[in-house]
Amino acid sequence: MKNPYNLLVILGATAGGKTGLAVKAASYFAGEIISADSRQVYRGMDLGTGKDLQEYGDVPYHLIDIAEAGSEYNVFQFQRDCFDSIETIWQRQKLPIICGGTGMYLDAVLSGYRLVAVPQNQQLREELELFSDNALRQNLLQLKPEQHNRTDLEQRERLIRAIEIAVGEQSATKKLPPLPEISPLVFGIKWPREVLRKRIAVRLRQRFEAGMIDEVQQLHDAGVTWEKLEFYGLEYRLIAQYLQGQLSQNDMVQKLRSAIGQFAKRQETFFRRMEKRGMEICWLDGEGDVFGELCREVNRKACI
Repeated sequence: MKNPYNLLVILGATAGGKTGLAVKAASYFAGEIISADSRQVYRGMDLGTGKDLQEYGDVPYHLIDIAEAGSEYNVFQFQRDCFDSIETIWQRQKLPIICGGTGMYLDAVLSGYRLVAVPQNQQLREELELFSDNALRQNLLQLKPEQHNRTDLEQRERLIRAIEIAVGEQSATKKLPPLPEISPLVFGIKWPREVLRKRIAVRLRQRFEAGMIDEVQQLHDAGVTWEKLEFYGLEYRLIAQYLQGQLSQNDMVQKLRSAIGQFAKRQETFFRRMEKRGMEICWLDGEGDVFGELCREVNRKACI
């Protein structure tokens, strides 16, 4: 009997153990992993993004280290590259396993966003430059009421680009090509809030001990501006502020621990929103046998 699924997805908040579970699943089900992390695409940004490449072993992975640090990679590029990777893995008669916590990237694939490439519109940009940040935010929310990317709402450069994309998408008349026919099984790893907070703290300490501050300094020395490091958020923003003397090391560590905890909450909120819109997510207890539970659910679905 043909499997009722052709794609596994493992999602969850940061520090939740997604990579380890994906590697076990890929080894067991003859799969290959596709990263759904908006920052792991960048070369040289390893500790700050928590790539944990040593966990993969011999398991093939995709969409990690595919862009230069300092460049911009977006949801349109991810959807295109992810679908390309899925079809390549299918051609090898392997099982694609998407693993990550960037909600917008995951939703773009699972919900089949119809995205178009939008070039820069200089006339529109000149018009938008006349508006205040607050007016730009209102403009974007009128064009895209479902806007969930907080960074697009907070940074002027990204606000203008997001409006440019929204306008371009609305005016696009070109027929979009069909998307691959995916039948996903979606799993999420869930932890009690306090346990996840402790896991975040432990993982953060490990990354500092491994040289995360040196990594950020090396990126800057290689030509990535402080402004661009701020753009990459969380670890890169706060460590960049520390390296510029704007924060003490203790303040930087405390602020970062808090910021990552808040980020984890936003991830969980996004996943709940996906469920409310009809996405079926099978939640696994992070404190239990997550791999055994995943295997049982996969086998159950295969027998239906």
